[in-house]
Amino acid sequence: MVKRTFQSLLVACLVTGAVRAANDPFVGKWKLNPSKSTLTDEMKVEAVGPNKYAFDFGGGNPVTVVADGTQQPANFGTTMSVAFEDPNTWKFVGKKDDRIGSTATWRLSEDGKTLSDAFTVYQPNGSKLQLDYVYKRTTPGSGFVGTWESTSEKVDSVYEVQIQPYEGGGLSFINPAQEATTNIKFDGKDYATVGPNVPAGSVSCGSRVSESTLEITDKMKDKVTSTRQLRLSADLKTLTVTVHPVGRSKPNILVFDRE
Repeated sequence: MVKRTFQSLLVACLVTGAVRAANDPFVGKWKLNPSKSTLTDEMKVEAVGPNKYAFDFGGGNPVTVVADGTQQPANFGTTMSVAFEDPNTWKFVGKKDDRIGSTATWRLSEDGKTLSDAFTVYQPNGSKLQLDYVYKRTTPGSGFVGTWESTSEKVDSVYEVQIQPYEGGGLSFINPAQEATTNIKFDGKDYATVGPNVPAGSVSCGSRVSESTLEITDKMKDKVTSTRQLRLSADLKTLTVTVHPVGRSKPNILVFDRE
């Protein structure tokens, strides 16, 4: 925050910031358009012991569990279980504070070259986000072990975000389903993402590239997890968010329509 010597200049600055925030073109409710979005996912599965596997879902923080169907420590205060239904079918359950947060069913093709993933996120507000991925093997491996890259995806749920004015010309990014809010002033400082289900240490910082473009960096405990570019269309009806997760070669491109 810039300090002003005279109170009159401080008041003028605050008023200008409030007017700008009220008329900020990013403000509004936005709904994901799956048909225009591209969700690319990469993951790596490594055998590290008898019936024990390391799962790297990106970000350089692999989760290592014994595949015996029991809940075991994962990242950010969560737990995860892996169970074998048969040699070509694995089932996953992720929990947070004993509440199921996600489930997934992996199925391997007969030739072992493709993997389908029926992934469901259970939002804190009771809604569900269903994503169906198909992956191709990109490195040699046996069974599910190897490196996988998604070739197609399908979103079967409604995903919405809200952007509201925040003090000093900043913006609030609200995910109602996840009960998470990030307030950013675009001054290069870190601002915490808050909410009852947000992992501790989640922060973001951002800058305004132009009136229609924002750049945001997301961190977890001082470690960068992703960078995002938010760009508005000329008619202000479409918001394109390009997300570059750390450790992945391709971005996710999320296209939202103004509601």
